[in-house]
Amino acid sequence: MFPVVGAALLLSAFALSVLFCGLARVAAPRFGLVDRPGGRKAHQRPTPLGGGVAIWLTMAWVLGLGAAVVLGKPAWLPDELTRHLGGLRERGGELAWILALASAVMVMGLLDDRFGLGWKLRLGVQFALATVFVVRWGGFTLFLPPGFRPLTGALTVVWIVGLTNSFNFLDNMDGLAASVGLIAAALFATAQVMVGSLFVPAVLLVLIGALAGFLVHNHYPARLFMGDAGSNYLGFLLGALTVTGTFTRYGPEFTRYGVLAPLLVMAVPLYDTVSVIMIRLREGRSPFQADRSHFSHRLVDRGLSPVRAVGTIDLVTLAGGLGTLLLHRLGPFGASVVVAQTVCLLGVVAVLEVSTVRSERRNGEAKPESGLPRAAQSEPETEPESRAGTGAGVV
Repeated sequence: MFPVVGAALLLSAFALSVLFCGLARVAAPRFGLVDRPGGRKAHQRPTPLGGGVAIWLTMAWVLGLGAAVVLGKPAWLPDELTRHLGGLRERGGELAWILALASAVMVMGLLDDRFGLGWKLRLGVQFALATVFVVRWGGFTLFLPPGFRPLTGALTVVWIVGLTNSFNFLDNMDGLAASVGLIAAALFATAQVMVGSLFVPAVLLVLIGALAGFLVHNHYPARLFMGDAGSNYLGFLLGALTVTGTFTRYGPEFTRYGVLAPLLVMAVPLYDTVSVIMIRLREGRSPFQADRSHFSHRLVDRGLSPVRAVGTIDLVTLAGGLGTLLLHRLGPFGASVVVAQTVCLLGVVAVLEVSTVRSERRNGEAKPESGLPRAAQSEPETEPESRAGTGAGVV
C-alpha cells in the first residue's frame, strides 16, 4: 500500500507542477516577474520567474488535500494507513510549521525577484526563520549530551541558512538547481524509508514530483526560471527536512552513522558555495557580488556545453550521495570509507579544475591574477546577487 500512496503523491505533484508552471509562464510577466538578458546573464530572451511559486503551490495543494483526505477517515481508507493516523497528527503539525517557515522564505525570495533586496536583509530573514525552527524543534542532537544543545542549535541554524544560500548560488544554469534538488530529495527519502520513516519521505516525494514538473519547463533552453523564490524555498525546505527526518534508529541492526547522510548528499552544493566564496574573497570582492565563477560556469569555460555541465554536476551529486543508503548499517570503518569516497570524489574534481587552469595559463588563456578563465571573471561593476536565479544567469 505504501508504494502505491508514494507513487500517487509523486505523480499528482508532477502533473500539478507541470500545470502550475505553465500558468506561471503566462502570469509572471503581468506582475513584473521577468528576468531580462544582459550583463552577466547569458540567456537570450526575457524569461518568467514564477517557477518557485509554482513549486510551492504544488506542494501546498498536494499535501493539503492529502492530509484532508487521510484525517477525514473515509470508509475506503485501508487499515494499513488508518493505523498511522496518530503519527500523522503528531508529525503533521511539525511538518506544517516547517512548510510555513519555508513559505516565508519563499515570499522573501519573491520580493527579491520583483524588487531586489539587499543581501543583509535576505540573510537576516533567513537566520531569523532558521532560529525560529531551532527554538521550536531543537535542531540536530548529533548524539551529544543535553549540555551541548546551544552548540548543536547554532550548527543547525548555520546548516539551514547555508543550504538556503547554496541552492541560491547553485541556481545559475538551466535545470541545475532543480535536478540537484531532485537527486538530493530522492536520496534523503530513500535513506529515511530504509530506517522505517514515513512522513518526511512523503513530503520529499511531493517535492520530487514538483521539481520534476518544473524541469519540464526549465530544461535547456529554459522557458521558466524558479527565481530566488524557488531556490530559497528549496534550500530552506531541504535543510529543515534533513534535521527533522530520521536517518538512523535505535536497534541492533542500525548504527548512528546515518546522521552523516546530509553532508554526503549535499557535498556538491556545499563545494560550489565554498569554492565561489573563496574565489571572490581571494580577488578582494564581496562573497555576494554576482559573477561567473560557479562550478557550472567553470565547467562550461573548460569546454562543456551547458547541458553536459549540468549532467556532470548531477552525476557527481549522485555518486557522492549514494553511500548514504548504506550508512545506517555500517560501523566506524565502513562509514569512514563511504565519507572518504565522497571526499576523494570532490578532490578529483578540484584537482582536474586546478590542472585545467594551469594548462590554460601556460597557453596564455587565463588571467594570471585570478586563476580563472576570462569567461569566469566578473564584470567591473558590482551589483547584488542576481535576482534571476536563472538557467543561464549568474548568482
